[in-house]
Amino acid sequence: MKTVSRIILLASFLLITSVALNATVCDHKVPDFTGKEICIPQKIDKIIITCYGGGSQEIALFMGSDKIVAQPDVQKFQQFLKIYPTLKNVPSAGTFNDVNLENVLKLNPDIVFAGVTSIPTNERISEMKIPVFTLGIGKHTIASLLEEFLQVGKILHKEQKAKELIGYWHTKLDMIALRVSQIKPSERQKVFYTNSSSALSSENKKWWGDEFIHASGGVNVASDLALKGAVSAEILSVWNPDIIITSTNNKSNSSSSALMKNAAFKNLKAIKNNAVYEAPIGAFWWDRPSPESILGILWLSKILYPKEMRDIDLKRETKEFYKKFYSYTLTDKEYEGFFSNHTKEIK
Repeated sequence: MKTVSRIILLASFLLITSVALNATVCDHKVPDFTGKEICIPQKIDKIIITCYGGGSQEIALFMGSDKIVAQPDVQKFQQFLKIYPTLKNVPSAGTFNDVNLENVLKLNPDIVFAGVTSIPTNERISEMKIPVFTLGIGKHTIASLLEEFLQVGKILHKEQKAKELIGYWHTKLDMIALRVSQIKPSERQKVFYTNSSSALSSENKKWWGDEFIHASGGVNVASDLALKGAVSAEILSVWNPDIIITSTNNKSNSSSSALMKNAAFKNLKAIKNNAVYEAPIGAFWWDRPSPESILGILWLSKILYPKEMRDIDLKRETKEFYKKFYSYTLTDKEYEGFFSNHTKEIK
């Protein structure tokens, strides 16, 4: 009986010890974009990013730039590299579902930030006992993006800065909503947004493009599409948008210049009124989700409703944002560089 009692006591001790150890390892859990609770290491010295979509910009803003040991190429974002020059030569471990798992193991990261569109690879990395925090990237709503800021802030021990960033967003969004509320729904500007580099396409209410337009007070003509994707000239003619917004990509078939020259679109209201704009690009594209995409929302709101937004000085707003959240003094020349010949700086 004594032997049995000792075995029971030993088993109980081992069970309690195991639970205690697990509690110690996972006492810092944070939900990612998918809602999964991720066990976050208390100390993070090495970070790998395996997705495009503003992940590097988000993590760097929360003072994680010196911890990034691998990330997708960010050479196209020269302003970002001016702010964080140490990231210029950081290698890539691959992106989305094309990640070199051997390189990930060699780099031995404390955590990997990955995109929601590469779940199979994310799970394989998790199986290597490396914490993987899934980012929402282009599938974000504003609500989910702001929640992500909070969680990433917690992970990098910058929760107060995250709350300040979220507060800034709410202040600007509330201001835009209040001013636009005075405009009748029937008089709201209809917007077509495309960010494709190969064909004319748009984003429905399941993607960021819809949030971008809606938050600016516009009406997304593609909101009710069943799927994100290609749009025919015939459909675009039926929608006949007041404004067309494209991403800054001069080689794109859907760039501002390409659309203006395309005879198939010559009768569109936006084309006739020369109301085709390429979104600015700062540390990241202003028309895609990132910490500074609120500046893109302000930019678009001024295009849509110049009268209601006439007192908003976008240059001043941008400089103040950069100073407060990037700790960077933006020059007039740098700011002007955010706008291409077809972007049209909004005063």
